[in-house]
Amino acid sequence: MEVPEIDVAELARVRRDGAPLIDVREPDEYVAAHVPGAELVPLATVPDRLDDLPTDRPVYVICAAGARSLRAAEVMRARGIDAVNVAGGTNAWIDAGFEVATGSEP
Repeated sequence: MEVPEIDVAELARVRRDGAPLIDVREPDEYVAAHVPGAELVPLATVPDRLDDLPTDRPVYVICAAGARSLRAAEVMRARGIDAVNVAGGTNAWIDAGFEVATGSEP
């Protein structure tokens, strides 16, 4: 399944407009550093959380480097959610110098 992908610069732009961001990493990874405002939905729980995701606009999906988020986006797209993968993931976000949050709160 083809999954659209954006880079972290584009993610920063769409986040300013309020686009939803789902972080599919594990809780310890999220606590260490995440994109501010990202909602934690670990990859293993994605199938159980599909009904909680918006269907009226694109949903951006991020992990550490892009592989887990791609898998999650495929699952979401199969259920009709307009999921977009973030290339390079949180590592690329941090490397680009964007603001990060720590702890369990988005």
